[in-house]
Order: sequence, then structure tokens, then C-alpha cells
Amino acid sequence: MKHYTKHPKHFVAVDCVILGYDEGELCLLLYPRGFEPSKGAWSLMGGFVQDGESSDNAAKRVLKQTIGLEDIFMQQVAAFANPDRDPEARVISLAYYALVRMDEHDKACVRENGAHWWPISELPEMIFDHGKMVEQALVKLQQEAGYRLIGKELLADKFTLLQLRKLYEAIFQREFDPGNFRKKILSLDVLERLNEKDLSESKKGAFYYTCKNEVTERGLDRIVKV
Repeated sequence: MKHYTKHPKHFVAVDCVILGYDEGELCLLLYPRGFEPSKGAWSLMGGFVQDGESSDNAAKRVLKQTIGLEDIFMQQVAAFANPDRDPEARVISLAYYALVRMDEHDKACVRENGAHWWPISELPEMIFDHGKMVEQALVKLQQEAGYRLIGKELLADKFTLLQLRKLYEAIFQREFDPGNFRKKILSLDVLERLNEKDLSESKKGAFYYTCKNEVTERGLDRIVKV
């Protein structure tokens, strides 16, 4: 430590862009900040990296405390280090985005933190540079979804192709041609069709599919152009 005494010291934090999917809408979990500065304003869930803790583990800790889940899909987005981003002190924040199954997260944890799910299309004003974090996280998610099937992280264990297409339309905020999307997804050989139908979509019904675990993690030709 003696060799670094002349250098400035900064705080390091993590902020988590927690995304879920519900009824055709991509949603973001925010909470009213419980301390100054900007107490009461809408904020991402976050915290400071502790001694002996990596930034990844800090983000996992925040996610566990916030939604009660472990082993969820999480990726680092970017570092946010503008000198005046936090009016209280020099804080360098590493932003992460996480994908959460809305039917699996611990609703009691969410309520305890006073958190609230907001549709991406109706986000409130957020503290500091959290809005930029969300913007960059969505770009990162779109890039990921363009090369790898994003289904098991946000949908139920079984889903129809219509439900999968609606998820992709929510992620990319645009519509896809049903026939082209179906043809592309099935050509990737990443789904397994089940001998079961959802009869709510049409009289004929639509087959349920599930992700093939052994291939969903590999790199794919582009599903859609980002």
C-alpha cells in the first residue's frame, strides 16, 4: 500500500439493471433510493464493492438481496466513471444487466426494498446516470439476443413460437414478420417441440417448445440484425 499513497482513492460500486418480461412488455426493476443524495428518487439496485469481493460477486450479492435468486443470467455492461456522476463522492460504478423470470423471483424481497417493476416504455426519471446505464444495457441485451436464443432466461419452461416472437419484439422494440421469424428460429435447431399445445392462441392450437440446453449457450448465426 505504501507505493500508492500519493494516488487518489475512489469508491467502487455496482448497479444492476434487472430486467423481466411480463405480458408482452420488457420491464425494469427500480426502487426509491433510501438515503441521500437524491433520497426518494428512482434508482437501480446497487451497492459498494466490499473488501475481498469481486465486482461480479458484489452484483450477485445485490441480486440475491433484491430478488432472492441466484444463478441467473448476468453480464457486465460498462464502467461509468464521470468524475461528477455522484455529487457525494468520486464513485466509479460497474453496471450489470440481469435477466429474471417474473414467475420465479421472490416478491417479498422486492416489496421489502420498496421496488417496483416499470415497463421499459414508461420509465420514470432516474438518479445520476442510471438512465444511461439502462440504455447501454438494452443495447447489450439486443446484441446478445441477436446471436443467442434468449428464451429460457425470461420465459416459462415451455412456450409457443408466438410467445417467443413477442419476447423478441419487446427486446428490440419493433415487430417481426411471423413467418420469417418462425423459419429462422426453427432453422437454428435450438428448440425442442413438445407433444403439447396451447389452445388459447387459436382453435387449432400452437405447439409448445422448450430450449435445448446443450445448444443455447453456443454462438449462433444472427437471429435478427441488431
